[in-house]
Parts: sequence; C-alpha cells; structure tokens
Amino acid sequence: MNLSTPRQSWLVESQLPVAYEIVVTHGLLSPDNPELLTVPGGEGGGGTRLVVVDDAVDVLYGERVRAYFDHHRADVEYLVLPGGEGNKTIERVLEVVDKLNEVGTSRLSTPPLVIGGGVVADVVGLAASLYRRGIPFVRVPTTLLSQVDVSVAAKTGVNYGGYRNRLGSYSPPPRTLIDRTFLATVPARELRGGMGEIFKMALIKDRRLFELLEEYGAELVHTRFQDPEPDGAGVPGAVADEVIGRAIAGMAEELEPNLWEKDLQRSVDYGHSFSPLVEMRALPELLHGEAVAMDCVFSAIIAERRGLLATADLERLVSVARRIGLPPSHPLFTDAGLVLEALADTVRHRDGRQNLPMLTAIGEVCFLNDVSEPEIGQACLRMGELLETHTTDAAGPAPVVAGSGR
Repeated sequence: MNLSTPRQSWLVESQLPVAYEIVVTHGLLSPDNPELLTVPGGEGGGGTRLVVVDDAVDVLYGERVRAYFDHHRADVEYLVLPGGEGNKTIERVLEVVDKLNEVGTSRLSTPPLVIGGGVVADVVGLAASLYRRGIPFVRVPTTLLSQVDVSVAAKTGVNYGGYRNRLGSYSPPPRTLIDRTFLATVPARELRGGMGEIFKMALIKDRRLFELLEEYGAELVHTRFQDPEPDGAGVPGAVADEVIGRAIAGMAEELEPNLWEKDLQRSVDYGHSFSPLVEMRALPELLHGEAVAMDCVFSAIIAERRGLLATADLERLVSVARRIGLPPSHPLFTDAGLVLEALADTVRHRDGRQNLPMLTAIGEVCFLNDVSEPEIGQACLRMGELLETHTTDAAGPAPVVAGSGR
C-alpha cells in the first residue's frame, strides 16, 4: 500500500429551486371547474392518473368525484384509503406504491391526486416522495386542519414506533386545491380540532386573526365555515375566507425561508413541543388540533409564570379556546413525568436544544432553552386546575367526516 498517495476529495454543490402553489377555489367538483384536471408543469402526457380518496370522503362525495372525471373522459383509477391516525402507517404507504405500479404511473405526466384529510394526504405524499425517487402529486384537503396546516407544509410523514411522524420526507406537491365547501360535512368536533392550528397561528403572529376567532370562532364552527343563506343570519363568507386565508398566509410566511427546517428554532412549533407524545398516548381520545391547543395553553402558563406573558393575556387565550370548544387541558397534561418525557423527545428532535417558542404577547413569541423540571411540574398543576368536563356533539353518533384525521 502506497501511504504517500495524496488525499483526494470532491465537494458537490447544487441548488434545487422549489415552488408550489396553494389555490383557493369554490365548486371544485363542478364539471365547469378545470382545477382537478390541471397537471402541474404543463399539459401532461397520456396515461392513467391515480385518484386516492379518503374513505369518509368517498361516502359523501365519491359519486361526484367519479362523475367529474367521467364527464371529462379522464383516464383515472381509484384507490380508497381509510383515514384516522391509526392508518398513518408505512403499510398504507406501500399500498399506495403498489397501486401506482399497477396503473403505470409515469415520472412526471400522470401525478396522483389525493382527496381527503391530512392523514391520507401524508400517506400519499410519502408514497409519492419514494416512488421513482420522487414524483409530483396534487392534494385536495377536505378537513379544516388539512386546509390550514397540511396544505402549506412541505412535509409528509407516518407514525412509527409509537411516535408521530417518525418516518417522513420533505416533498411538497406542486399544487394544493382548497375548497371550503367540503367543510359543510365535517362534524363540529373535527372543525374545532382544525381551529387548534388556526388558534396556534393567531397566537404566534397574528393578533387580527386572534380577534376574529374571539368574535366569530364559535359561530364559524357552528356554520361549518359556509356562507349564510340569503337574507339569513350568520357569519359572512368574507370572514370565513379571511380566517382561512390568514392562517394559510401566516403559515406560508413562516415556512418559506426555512422550508427544510435547517433552522430548528421555529415559531410554528408552538403547540408542538409537548403535545406529540401526549397525543399518541391518548389515541384515539384526542384529536391533533385539540392536543395542539392544550400545548398552546401549557406553554402560555410557563410564559406567564416567567413574567413573559401578562396574566390577562393568558386568561384571554384560555377563554377563546373554550369559546371555540377546544378543551384547555387533559389529564395527561397533568402528568409531569409524561410531559418531561415528551420534552426530552422534542429536545432530541431539535438536536439537543429545547427551542421552546413562548408567548410574550398575543401575536409575539420568543424562544427559551432553560425551562426546568420544577417549571414543568408547576405548569402541570395549573393544567389540573383547568380540567373540566368537556362535552362534544352529544346528540347521537357523529356524522361522517369529510376526510378523517389531520
């Protein structure tokens, strides 16, 4: 062996431009609306497109979806997948991959289309990111949570080993189509869960959005974000559009400069520091947005005890959460051992730092890296004081959800 051989190395540098659009439209399933047919990047070639439909959406809208593509004589095949956090698995991802193979999906010109809640969108998104090392796809979110949160994110993911989104990728679809008409068939509790993410965005950066929730939030849930009947009472459609639009715009503004999360100090992680493990331990009792809202309250308690947040602001945000119908606490948030375990996993996820977003006012945040075990214990005691009986829709079984989960 010649030890005198000089060391050799190569540094390869490349940049990948990323652009994706979020389109708000109305009457998406009307044959006159061309949005579902549009292929990102151009006309597209011949071939079959896979349309993946959330099973709850299929019950409510399946006939209309099929009638739309039949009307346009589009070459499509369908796959119906169950939603719900329990189906956010790698096995479901492989089921989508098998179907992509079966229909002969091409690299670019026949992007799959997913219609449903965030769970199904995440499953299809991860499958698309893996198939042929990455193909484009189009998503149509049908729940409030998926319209204001999943619709903007570049991330896909499935649960694994008892942890949320432990497997995933950064793979934004070139197009996302949002139509709040779908929210007409979403049960009130699911809408309240979606409000959890809107609540988060209002708290970290948008006082106007918080004031809209304060004034109209409960009524928006009651009317399912739909326009009032002619000459009828209700929240104007312009308010529903503003609430959804501000939530999407705020999320996009926060994500755009840090899409790949190279900077692990992110204000949009507010509500997601302690809740992921609590949510998984509580399944299926807690919805994602409910757990996020509780985490927002928990973090606000720490901030208030630190003197960062005024007591009046803490009381106000708890009041708004309750008014919307989001319970501010849960017994698992009173378990200091579990919450500390959740924080430890968050620290690993943030590469050894807490990077905890904390409110300094409604619409403003700072970051902490020195929250202590005694502070966690005191916050858990305060969460115990906030526990209350929280009734959801009690008039019989819940209606079918237009896309279940996230």
